[in-house]
Amino acid sequence: MKRSYSEELKFFERASPYSWRIKQGFVPNMQVEGIFYVNEPLEKLTFDELQQAAGGEGHGGFLPAVKQISNVAALPGIVHKSIGLPDVHSGYGFAIGNVAAFDMDNPDAIVSPGGVGFDINCGVRLLRTNLHKDDVEPVKEQLAQAMFDHIPVGVGSKGVIPLSDKDLNEALQLGMDWSLREGYAWPEDKEHCEENGRMQQADHSKVSSKAKKRGLPQLGTLGAGNHYAEVQVVEEIFDKQAANTMGIDREGQVCIMIHSGSRGLGHQVATDALAQMEKAMKRDKIIVNDRQLACAKITSTEGQDYLKAMAAAGNYAWVNRTSMTHLTRKAFEKVFSSTPEDMDMHVIYDVSHNIAKIEEHVIDGKQRTVLVHRKGSTRAFSPHHPLIPNDYQITGQPVLIGGTMGTCSYVLTGTEQGMQETFGTTCHGAGRALSRAKSRRDLDYKEVLNKLKELGIAIRVASPKLVTEEAPESYKNVTDVVNTCHEAGISKKTFKLRPIAVIKG
Repeated sequence: MKRSYSEELKFFERASPYSWRIKQGFVPNMQVEGIFYVNEPLEKLTFDELQQAAGGEGHGGFLPAVKQISNVAALPGIVHKSIGLPDVHSGYGFAIGNVAAFDMDNPDAIVSPGGVGFDINCGVRLLRTNLHKDDVEPVKEQLAQAMFDHIPVGVGSKGVIPLSDKDLNEALQLGMDWSLREGYAWPEDKEHCEENGRMQQADHSKVSSKAKKRGLPQLGTLGAGNHYAEVQVVEEIFDKQAANTMGIDREGQVCIMIHSGSRGLGHQVATDALAQMEKAMKRDKIIVNDRQLACAKITSTEGQDYLKAMAAAGNYAWVNRTSMTHLTRKAFEKVFSSTPEDMDMHVIYDVSHNIAKIEEHVIDGKQRTVLVHRKGSTRAFSPHHPLIPNDYQITGQPVLIGGTMGTCSYVLTGTEQGMQETFGTTCHGAGRALSRAKSRRDLDYKEVLNKLKELGIAIRVASPKLVTEEAPESYKNVTDVVNTCHEAGISKKTFKLRPIAVIKG
C-alpha cells in the first residue's frame, strides 16, 4: 500500500547536524538502518526527490536515492548501516554514492554488481607539476589541443597503445605491473595508487570473450559521459602540511586530473554477472526489494567468478589511466619542450570510486572481515592505515574529488572518524541533480561551451551536443558536497583546484 509523503517522513530522524537516519521499516526486510550525509541545500534536494516520488511523478525509472539506500539495507549479510554520501543520487540497484559492507563470516552474505556499477573502477588520478599557471596560460589552447591529439576521446574511441590478445590478458592479470613492464609507467606511479594498481585476486579467464573484445581496442582512451582530463591550478590550500606532503607548495601550481574507468570491458563484465546472478538468486532463494539488486552469495561460484572478473576489470582501469598518464606526459613534453621528469609530473594519487573489496574494519567494537561495496564513493583511509603509502602515513590517504565540467575539484584526506562511521569512505564528486535526459532538454550546448570560454577555460570536446549532460547546472554543488564531508568529519579538506583546460568525449 502506497504511503503519503508525510507518512514516509516518520521514518527519518536527524542523527547529527550533517546526517539523517533512515529507520528500519521504511522498506521491507531492512536488516540495518540507513544513514545519509547532507547539509541544508543538499537536504532539500534529497527530500524534494522523495516528495516527487511519493506524489507519483516519474523519476527516469529509478527509485529516489533514500529508497535505494534502504533497499540495500535489506540485503542479506549487511552490517553496520547502508550509507549515503552527500553526492548520493539514483543509480542502478544501489544509489550512486552508496556504501555497504557484508560480513564475510556470514554464509548468506552477498555481492551485488549494482553495488559496484557498470563502469568498474571508474576513478580519478591526479598528477602534479612544478609549472605555475603563468607558465601555462599563454599556451593553454596549444596544450588543450596537444592533450586532445594524444588522448583518444569520445564514444567508440580507439586507443593508440598497441595490444594483442596476450597483452590484454596480461594487463587484466597484472594491472599497473604490466604498464611498468611495457614502459608506460614510472616505478613510483604504482606506489601512489590504491591497491598499488593491481588487485591480486584478478583472473582474466573469468572475463568473457565479449568483454575482452570490447576492451581490446579501448586501452588508453578517455571515453565519454562524465569522464575528462583537465589541466587545473591550485586555487586554495586548506592544510599546508598535507598539501606539502603531496608536493603542493603554492597556489597557482599546475596539476592534471584524469577521470576514467574500465570502458566497455567493465560494462560487459557487469552485464554478464547480472545475468548469472539472476539464476543464482532463484536457486538460492534470495529475496530482494528491487530486481536491480541482483546478487549472489559471496561464497557461491557466481559470487566468486564476479569478484575475480571485477578485479580484472579494475586492473584494466588502472592500466587505462596509466596509459593516459603516459600520453599526457608526452603532450606536456611536446608543448613545453621539457621532459616530464624535469616538470615533476609525478602521480599524487589514483583512487577508485566504483569497486568492491575485502577489508578489515572495527564494527561494534569487534574487528571483522567485510566485503565493502563502494559505488560512486571514494576510499578515504585514515593516517597510519597499513594500506596507504608510506608518504601519506601521517596525513591520511589522499582523496580525489572531481567537479563537473568547469567547476572546481578538491583533494581531501581520510580521517579516523570516517573509519568508524563510513568504512573509511567519502564522496566522489558533485552528484547529479538533473537526469541526463532533462539536461539535454533544458540546456543548450552552445551556451554551455560559451560559458566555459568566458571563464577562461580552454575546452576540446569530441561530442559537443553531449556537453549539456555534464554542464554544471546538471550537478549538485561540489563545494556543498565536500563541505558536508569535512564538517561531518568523515574526510578533511586539503586543497582546491580549478580547471583552465578541459578535454572531454
